[in-house]
Amino acid sequence: MTDSTTEKPAISAAIIVQEGRVLMVRRRVKEGELMWQFPAGGIEAGESPEEAAVRETLEEAGLEVKALRVLGDRVHPKTGAVMHYVACEVVAGEATVADPQELDAVAWVRHDEIGDYVPYGLFDKVQAYLDVELVSA
Repeated sequence: MTDSTTEKPAISAAIIVQEGRVLMVRRRVKEGELMWQFPAGGIEAGESPEEAAVRETLEEAGLEVKALRVLGDRVHPKTGAVMHYVACEVVAGEATVADPQELDAVAWVRHDEIGDYVPYGLFDKVQAYLDVELVSA
């Protein structure tokens, strides 16, 4: 049996597409190789991955979103954290740095720019989703 108190909390990431671009945020403190990533944060007790993605997006980027579906889960190869990736759509607001202690920038990224922001590649299920959503936009 493992001691759950030493395990990292699961993380939920919001994959938000609007007008042919995906929202990425830049962390103030670099997490290993991670600099640019999707709005994300720890899933709180009693919260679903979808609820966490919606909450984290509002807290970090000031953007109100609605969860559409979970795209997939994995153990992140760079951080070792359990990750849940949630497709979301914008409901209201404009993406800004709402939490300047955590973020220093936000960007709406075109499909052909993703490699500039995330040079080590995306989780295959997220990449497949963006290949459809961003190319068809």
